[in-house]
Amino acid sequence: MDSSAQAMSTAARIYVAGHRGLVGSALVRTLQKNGYRNLILRTHADLDLAEGAAVARFLASERPEYVLIAAARVGGILANNTYPADFIRENLAIQGNIIQYSWTAGVKRLLFLGSSCIYPRLAPQPIFPAHWSRPIDRIRWLRSRASRCAGPITGSMGLTT
Repeated sequence: MDSSAQAMSTAARIYVAGHRGLVGSALVRTLQKNGYRNLILRTHADLDLAEGAAVARFLASERPEYVLIAAARVGGILANNTYPADFIRENLAIQGNIIQYSWTAGVKRLLFLGSSCIYPRLAPQPIFPAHWSRPIDRIRWLRSRASRCAGPITGSMGLTT
């Protein structure tokens, strides 16, 4: 069996980014229910994931074996339409920092979770920017591109996803 396909030990150090959100909190509950007790959790007040130096220090200090990314700046349709550049800038920073510094810290495996909400309803395949007419659609397209980049980036760093 490939070592990357083996189950995580219940003693593994697991960092769940975004543990207070809908998906992240469900991950934490499921992990705890299944006996994982060595979870590493930080609130936004404790760690700003958009700040690269802070993320680098945190991951170097905590040394998680596994990283689960469920973190993002969220705000709903109105906020996304009102501040589109802020959302994409911060979310790309969060994703990029966690991926980069997970590699630097020697993380064994990283899981980056995307959402179906980043794709427009009934969009043609393949999706191109021209299909996205509203500002929220353009943000979703950019987020989908970031999600698609995670696999090749982590693969080139030797991380399994």
